[in-house]
Amino acid sequence: MEFIYILIGMVIGFGAGAVFITLQVRKKRGDIEERTREILEEACRQAENLKKEALLTAKEELLKEKQALEEEMQAKRKELQSFESRLLRREEIIERKLEQVERSENALRRSQEEVERMRKEVEAMKAREVEELSRIAKLSLEEAQEELLRRVEKTLAYEVGLKIKEAEEKAKKESEKVAREIVVQSIQRYAADFTVENTISVVGLPNDEMKGRIIGREGRNIRTFEMMTGVDLIIDDTPEAVIISCFDPIRREIARIALEKLINDGRIHPARIEELIEKAKAHVEEKILQEGEQALFDTGIKGVNSELVKLLGKLYFRSSYGQNVLQHSKEVAHFAGLMAWELGLNANIAKRAGLLHDIGKALDHEVEGPHAEIGAKLAGKYGERWEIVHAIEAHHGDIEPATVEAVLIQAADAISASRPGARREGLESYIKRLEKLEKIADSFEGVEKSYAIQAGREIRIIVKPDRIDDSGAAKLAYEISRKIEEELEYPGQIKVTVVRETRSVGYAR
Repeated sequence: MEFIYILIGMVIGFGAGAVFITLQVRKKRGDIEERTREILEEACRQAENLKKEALLTAKEELLKEKQALEEEMQAKRKELQSFESRLLRREEIIERKLEQVERSENALRRSQEEVERMRKEVEAMKAREVEELSRIAKLSLEEAQEELLRRVEKTLAYEVGLKIKEAEEKAKKESEKVAREIVVQSIQRYAADFTVENTISVVGLPNDEMKGRIIGREGRNIRTFEMMTGVDLIIDDTPEAVIISCFDPIRREIARIALEKLINDGRIHPARIEELIEKAKAHVEEKILQEGEQALFDTGIKGVNSELVKLLGKLYFRSSYGQNVLQHSKEVAHFAGLMAWELGLNANIAKRAGLLHDIGKALDHEVEGPHAEIGAKLAGKYGERWEIVHAIEAHHGDIEPATVEAVLIQAADAISASRPGARREGLESYIKRLEKLEKIADSFEGVEKSYAIQAGREIRIIVKPDRIDDSGAAKLAYEISRKIEEELEYPGQIKVTVVRETRSVGYAR
């Protein structure tokens, strides 16, 4: 019985344990399911938050892209408006040219009608002549034809001569009018500032005691400075100022920069002077390159040799009658390009030749010869086209211009130089220089009359043929040129031309 009780107790214990375990499992399963629901809800909430953040980010990016697109559309719209305005201007120009072509066609049509009318008149005249000759002279047909042809040729030659003369006069008037319009339009479309240059520079001093420090003990500082820079330092009674004098503008600029740095630094002795002068030279060389590249950028010219770019930059420090040569060259480039464009020519060639036309002035103090000849040799040396080399060589009339571009460069050069205030030489001094030039030529024996032309760059001398022979004319030209060199100050060179002319006159009574 005890065994049975034990067995029953075990069964009951096992059953109670199974029930307990089952209850525990069910409880844990409920906890797990509750936890799972909480985790799922939390995940849903996080997913919803992430979704909202992603939507916000997407909206912001979309807004930014929309703004960028609107800005791009605005830029495109402005570009289209600019392009449309250019097209309108071109259409206006084309319309003007079409009107000119139409006028020319109408004139040609009228000329053709006139020629046709004259032809009919000639045919009628020919028929009448044939009848008259046959009736009166009783000539053969061949003889009558020959006589008629002689008369017709004579009549036609006269009529054709009149028409040719009328056409030449008309073309001359119209060409002068068109040329004036082109020049006026070019001047109106381009207007630039001009600068007046001097041959001296004034450097301000903080006090007059600085003058003594610049001079140095026994003048060693000023001697070192003048020897290194090649300028003259003028230290006089001018309060708080030192004058730098030199005809070479590059040396003068180097000296000015170096002196200003010495004054700011305060340490003035020969070693420091040499150091700062070398730094000033490097600064000026960099400035030369920058000005040359800027000139090419301003005129839109590409592919220029680097050596020519440096020479262009040197023109920034050169002046002619007070007019800055680089600024003058850019003006000539713009004027020549505008006129070439109006005439339907290659504006790039004209602009390039205009920018380089005075390139010889960068070296005319180092190389013998006129700057036009020097510039042409430089342009040819560094690979410029023949048209450009020729335009440079001919821009002062030393040789006859062989291209339209060369003539445009001459005109653009004259326009730039004649702008009010561009050149500083006064009318009175200019006239005095021409009068002195003519006076020198008239002082020689055998000279009948002399004329200074081309703004004083050439003098024409008429001699008495009975006093001066051909060999004497050559000698006279040499002697006059030597005397001009000795007594007259002038820029560039002066061409001396002696003209000896003989005339024989007879009278039939």
